[in-house]
Amino acid sequence: MTYAIIETGGKQLRVEPGRFYDVDRLAVEPEQNLLVNKVLLVNHDGTTHIGRPFVEGATVETTAMQHLRGRKVIVYKMRPKKKTRKKRGHRQELTRLMVNSISINGSVLGSAPADAAAPISPSGEAEAATETADLSQAPE
Repeated sequence: MTYAIIETGGKQLRVEPGRFYDVDRLAVEPEQNLLVNKVLLVNHDGTTHIGRPFVEGATVETTAMQHLRGRKVIVYKMRPKKKTRKKRGHRQELTRLMVNSISINGSVLGSAPADAAAPISPSGEAEAATETADLSQAPE
């Protein structure tokens, strides 16, 4: 079992190849490949690489699937014995990332199955994402 702990949006996230994760909104287009260089830990078949603070040469290749909004959080403030009530809602802007592969120094330790890496279009044909963005240069 291969997994990595990455940092994105000021949060740490444990990721595995072939699974998707919701992270804070990133400045990328849907279906665009993204290379995450902030890898804190990589585990592959019992061998653990721990970074100080990041693992040298470790990358996680992901694909931005879509942009979405999280569930609504209600904030309700009420002052007792006064007629003051405030009700506000918040929905976090999110980006759904599919993890394609985890690699160290160019050697791929774990990769997603071929059917999970290529999203299927509504017409039933597999689409290939050709653009690549580097997360280290995206504004946070």
